[in-house]
Amino acid sequence: MLHVHLTPQDLARVRVARFPDPLAETVLSLPVLQDGGPGSVAFAGWRERTRTRLKAAMRPLFELAPAGIGEYVPEVFTHATTPTLADSLDHTWSLPRPQWTADFDAVAHQRPRAPRWIHALHHGDPRWGATVRHALSAYHAVAVAPYWAQITAMAHTDRTRRALALADLGVEGLLTGLHPGIHWTPPVLHVPCETDAELRLAGRGLLLVPTFFRPGPLALTDNADPDRPLVLRYPVARDLPDYARVWTPAAPHHTDGALAALLGTTRARVLRAAETPAGTAELGRRTGTSPATASHHATVLRTAGLLTSDRDGTGVRHTLTPLGRALLNDTP
Repeated sequence: MLHVHLTPQDLARVRVARFPDPLAETVLSLPVLQDGGPGSVAFAGWRERTRTRLKAAMRPLFELAPAGIGEYVPEVFTHATTPTLADSLDHTWSLPRPQWTADFDAVAHQRPRAPRWIHALHHGDPRWGATVRHALSAYHAVAVAPYWAQITAMAHTDRTRRALALADLGVEGLLTGLHPGIHWTPPVLHVPCETDAELRLAGRGLLLVPTFFRPGPLALTDNADPDRPLVLRYPVARDLPDYARVWTPAAPHHTDGALAALLGTTRARVLRAAETPAGTAELGRRTGTSPATASHHATVLRTAGLLTSDRDGTGVRHTLTPLGRALLNDTP
């Protein structure tokens, strides 16, 4: 059990992430795909479908994040909290070199027989960097992307539930009920862990991240930057019906009938896809349309006051307005 000691300053810095991170979910799904352990029934159908779509180029990923109790998932791939896989990959590869090195030290400690290429990857080998980025993108496309709209919708619902608990019951209400194995006995948060350890945050705070491809909680202490908040991932799916809603094959392109009647099928899908902020190309990918088509419909939705579009580097990031979110939430 990990015993996390929270000071008043830590409690003032407890936050809930807006959405799961696509790269972290991709990496955390790898042990689940390989192992029939915890959550086996909930992931059985997904595991069978995904295995039929694997390619040889994805093989290194199963050495990067193997199955089995005690195996270490490299933390550098699980710290981003961005809305798209491309953004998360860019964030990961922009981490300071000491953080990659520190992460490899943890890998070497937990997995002394880890393949040599993982050493090369963590020490900046560009060939392995390109290989892993390509493999992660390809694997994400078949294992995670088809279900991403449902996963983010579930996370949004959960975040609303946490906000209400915080408003009604304070921080205790927020920390209680994250997971049956997590217990809050002020001022200590007890989190299931393979070793027994004490952790004092000393004011750096706690970031709660809803996570789908991890049946149990996971605490990630930044091994190179002790000033960052403790990242605590907790399962966002509560029961088998939750998983069933995510696995529904037609769900990624499903559109509420009333919303489609009001806006048109494609435009309603674009609005639904923007529940998690995204660029134009990402909206197109989520809705199965071209970037030009997604851009056209985003413009119409923006003119109607349902979206905002803000410059984000060389691209544009589309975000629901309160009116757009209310329309989605109120649609039967």
